[in-house]
Order: sequence, then C-alpha cells, then structure tokens
Amino acid sequence: METVISKDATKIAFDKTGQGPALILIGDAFSYRKFPQQAELANLLAEYFTVYNYDRRGRGNSGDTPPYHVGREIEDLQALIEEAGGTAYVWGLSSGAALALRAIEKGTKISKLALHEPPFVVKDKDRKPPADFTAHVTRLISRNDRSGAIRYFMTWGMGAPSFVVGMMRVIPGVWPKLMAVAHTLPYDAAILDGYMNGKNLPASWQHSVQVPTLVIEGTESPASLRHSAQVLAEVLPNAVLLTKKGLGHTKKLNIKKISPELTAFFLTNHSYKKSSS
Repeated sequence: METVISKDATKIAFDKTGQGPALILIGDAFSYRKFPQQAELANLLAEYFTVYNYDRRGRGNSGDTPPYHVGREIEDLQALIEEAGGTAYVWGLSSGAALALRAIEKGTKISKLALHEPPFVVKDKDRKPPADFTAHVTRLISRNDRSGAIRYFMTWGMGAPSFVVGMMRVIPGVWPKLMAVAHTLPYDAAILDGYMNGKNLPASWQHSVQVPTLVIEGTESPASLRHSAQVLAEVLPNAVLLTKKGLGHTKKLNIKKISPELTAFFLTNHSYKKSSS
C-alpha cells in the first residue's frame, strides 16, 4: 500500500502494480481497492499498465475529511494523477464514471477515458429514484443507520429487488464489507445528484471532454443503463460505444471479458473523433 495526500490534507491509499502507461481505476458505490473484482481487474491490467487501484475517500485505508464535497473527490483523483506523472488513463465504473466525467470537466489531466455504465437517467420512461434520494440517504447515515442506507440505496437507487438485499445479509462476508463503506453512499448520491432523476447531460461536455473515450454497456444490463451509455456516446465528441454480452455491472463483474476490452482501447492510437458533416 502507498499513499498520496490530497489538497485538503486527506490521505488517499492506493496499490500500484505493473509497468507501462499509468491507468487509474475508479470504483463505484460500495467498492474499494481490496474488493475482489476490482483487485482482480487491477492484477490483469498490470500486465500492460502501471495500475493505480485506490480507495476513494472514506473507504478502506483512505482518510476522510468532513464536510464532503464532490470537488474533494476530484482533488483526490488529481493528486493520484500527479503521483502517476501528471497524466493518466482512467476507467470509471458507475458513479466512478460520473466522477471521472466531472473531473475532466474541471481540467483534470486524463488522456484516455473508459466510462463503464454511468447510471444517468436519459429517457423519461426509465426508472428514477425518489426526488429526495440524496437527502434521504444522507439522513439515514446521519442517524448511523447503515443497514437502512444500504437497503434504500440498493432498492430505490439501483433498482435491486428487496429479496436480493436480503440474500446479501446471509451470504458469508458480504454484509460486513457493505457496512464498512455504507457511510460513503451519500458521496455517490451527491456525485449523481440530479442525473439519476433525468437532469440533462451538460452541453459543456461536448467541449470539455475531448479525449478518446470508450463507453461500455452490457447487453444484459437494465434498459436505463444502456440508454445512458448510448446517449453519452453520442454526446461526447470523441467517443465510441462498446456493446457486448457480459460487460454489465449490476451483477458480478466479468473481469475476464472487461480486461481485454480495456487493454485494447487504452493501447490503441485510433481516434474516435466524429465527423462534423
């Protein structure tokens, strides 16, 4: 484990493995650098890249300095990129993809970007969480009701059936891991605030997100996630959409299918710049 100090003096922990161009992995809600699938992905990518697999603030071995603000997470990513030499490739999963987009809009030096099923709601017919979703998750955590926050986030935010959450409570080792990071769920909700309820994707992204971008969707994923990926690939001027079975993230990540797709994208020099005609 290594650490870097963010702008507000928060310690951010990361594992650095492999050799090659710098690649930073940004996990989604509930994930952290030791989460088995995230660690497995880092190990596979380390054959081609110098992989920075980090704990987002408040998780694992990283510190947490209140009050939370999305800008602090952007500064954490910027600190890691500086540690990596000043620029890096970035893969972001779900809320991690949203964080990467918000970071690059603020000038974070990302040279290539892979956005894996960001959970934006872009179609009126797609399921939306309650309008007070972020506020309610925050209230639950302020009462130290971590179990309640997990159930609410998964069912009302992610759309998971309640029985799935119940099953997680009895699978050995799963619930304690979720409980350990539950207090950071308001952070993910804040990153996605508005965008999960149908807020228009910023027109500014057409100008601020110019880097080669891979938008990933699994054919088995819920319609709302697929719609999000498809619209985002159209909005971003230098993006391509990758659609394949097995690339979804709402169940167990299929790392052996995801890893080669990321490797091929990050190692190619091909530009996906769209025609202006």
